[in-house]
Amino acid sequence: MDTETSRKRRRHSAELKAQILTECAAPGASVAKVAMAHGINANIVHGWRKLAREAGAVTVSQQFVPVAVATSAVPSSDKQAIEVELRRGAVTVKLSWPMSSAMDLSGWMRELLR
Repeated sequence: MDTETSRKRRRHSAELKAQILTECAAPGASVAKVAMAHGINANIVHGWRKLAREAGAVTVSQQFVPVAVATSAVPSSDKQAIEVELRRGAVTVKLSWPMSSAMDLSGWMRELLR
């Protein structure tokens, strides 16, 4: 093997690794984009992240965001139905199946689609 053409292993400082890991931990950050911005293969950065997680050096901050959920009127159970529309060529079949017998519908659909 010719030593002139062989690549030497690059060494990165602890400060650079910490900076890259901090950038990767930012919300919405892409490891691949951060790695490319620093001229490093993303697999190397993934390895650093794994080592940091195993060492407990990286803590993931979780933040909860309040969400308002609009309540909607739930139809009564006797009016709930499963709507199915099947198309095969020029033929279209529409059916309304009662929600109370959903398991029967699944068996029927399984047999129909065989």
